[in-house]
Amino acid sequence: MDPGDLRDEMVDGLEARLPIDAAISLAMRTVPRREFVDDAPYRGQGEDVAGTTVLAPETVARLLTALDVTPRAAATPDADSPDADATGDVLVVGAGVGYTAALLAELVGETRVHAVDIDRQLVYVARSNLESAGYSGVLVDARDGADGLPEYAPFDRILVEAAAVSPPERLVDQLAPDGRLVLPLGGPDQTLAVVDAAGGVIERAGPVAFDPLLVDGEQGSAPVRNRTVREDRERSESDGYFAKTGWEHEWIDWEEERNRTRRR
Repeated sequence: MDPGDLRDEMVDGLEARLPIDAAISLAMRTVPRREFVDDAPYRGQGEDVAGTTVLAPETVARLLTALDVTPRAAATPDADSPDADATGDVLVVGAGVGYTAALLAELVGETRVHAVDIDRQLVYVARSNLESAGYSGVLVDARDGADGLPEYAPFDRILVEAAAVSPPERLVDQLAPDGRLVLPLGGPDQTLAVVDAAGGVIERAGPVAFDPLLVDGEQGSAPVRNRTVREDRERSESDGYFAKTGWEHEWIDWEEERNRTRRR
């Protein structure tokens, strides 16, 4: 079957299950997912590629719906700027293989999309995939996701494809005044949350199950693992989900708890 027909079939199935904006639907019908997922890219499931989990199309659609971008074509034109009302710069934390960044590039323009990943090998994979798919203008860099990309801030939208127990402060600081941060919020039990520029949760979009936001040393290409560097600094003096004990004990059971959540 023609790849375009396969994409249409994939999106038709999503539209039967989810309320998907027309612009997101069109982007998913346009971006060649096979450039990012080699094995059965349109069967609607998550895939393990290059040492990371590529999100299932349904999960990606939920993330983009919560992100609520205004695409270029839908912006209200005026004489001075045809894209005056379109969403501006977007940051993806957790670039992975680049598929979500490509969809956003289709929506808002590739030069407005920035992505970071803590795993340098994945950064190379994402760059290569985006170039092959026709979105080489997307900037992808190797960074600690919680640090964001301050030299390109502020961002109208920030999407985090990894879980955190609270919105990372530096990401909130990089939001534009009317910006929107979307991330899986919680420990083993997570919800998809929308956060405003003040750091408050303004919307919850249902349960999700994501791997945690990594710290340096945990990425697949790293020789060592150190879970508590950032968390100890932020939480050692406050009460909270991981206070006092840090993340390490919770990390031991994280995979089991994540799978338990998925089976519900």
